[in-house]
Amino acid sequence: MMRECFRVGLPALAIAVLGCNPKEKDTGMAAADPVVLIGRENVAVADSAELRSGPAVSGSLEPKVAATVRAEIMGPVERTYIDEGQRVRRGVLLARINDTSVRDTYLSARSAVRTAESSLQNARRNAERASRLAKAGALAERDLETALQNQTTAEGALADAQARLASAQKQLGNTEVRAPIDGIVSERQVAAGDVVQIGGAMFTIVDLKTLRLEATVPVEEIGRLRVGTPVEFGVTGFDRRISGKIERINPAVDPATRQVRIYVSIPNAEQSLVAGLFAEGRVSTDARRAIAVPASAVDRRGTAPVIHRIKGGKVDIVPVELGVRDEAAELIEIHSGLAQGDTVLLGSAQAVTEGSPVRITEDEVRR
Repeated sequence: MMRECFRVGLPALAIAVLGCNPKEKDTGMAAADPVVLIGRENVAVADSAELRSGPAVSGSLEPKVAATVRAEIMGPVERTYIDEGQRVRRGVLLARINDTSVRDTYLSARSAVRTAESSLQNARRNAERASRLAKAGALAERDLETALQNQTTAEGALADAQARLASAQKQLGNTEVRAPIDGIVSERQVAAGDVVQIGGAMFTIVDLKTLRLEATVPVEEIGRLRVGTPVEFGVTGFDRRISGKIERINPAVDPATRQVRIYVSIPNAEQSLVAGLFAEGRVSTDARRAIAVPASAVDRRGTAPVIHRIKGGKVDIVPVELGVRDEAAELIEIHSGLAQGDTVLLGSAQAVTEGSPVRITEDEVRR
């Protein structure tokens, strides 16, 4: 009787059987167990690692520095010079508002200043002349007082005219809308021809060099939080972990959720991160070095956690006592059950029967 060669298949796991000879005759004796080939991507080694744990946090990234540029005068927009996504420097011209009305006011105020200056010059000359005549006894004291009072009035009129000119000049300058900070224009709310009102939003500029994560943690964790505590998290669209530090802790607890709000400063010198990304991670309040394995190595299908390890070339299932889980590194601490250097099976490789002989290979098994 001929024994057929067979192949063991597992999801996402390359497994083959060795030592099968299609010409081998069935002698009635028990054949040796087939050797299962396991790819290196389905094994890991228990090793010493630094594990961090702490309360979970989530929230969205926001720019630490941002500015909404608003219109300071009313009027139609004559032209815009910047679009969304463009980088700008402080003081660069963003848009221009029609200045016809304010320019007329400015010219009138400038003319008023010249008139007031001329009147003051005349008043000063009259006051000097009256003072000399009064000293010579050729002018009544009352006339001298009148001349001095006229000079004071002219000085006040000039000061008032100069203030009006400064105000008109400022209004004229407000027709040129300029960037208040360095950054990137994230939104342009107006276009040429739009009539803006005083206080109306025109542009939004964000500085992405430093971002801020606003998140909440349970009030029970407040005693473990400190300014400067590291925070590690992942963000949508990025396959790497990002680190920041707690910058501020809100002194008030939200009475509805019993959560404390924290503010995390995130350096972003390369400006690869953008505002609005959702972030999820945890505050690293505790850190320890211990024997750890990937979280996927733990089999929780039974009543107690176990790990499938390779010992003596065969699969051995051992119960383990778990400790701290590092969500960021996806590692879990092993208090007992494993020794440093033990090789463990991951994920679908845990379907291999206990006691089966196995061999780790880098070669992919053909299907």
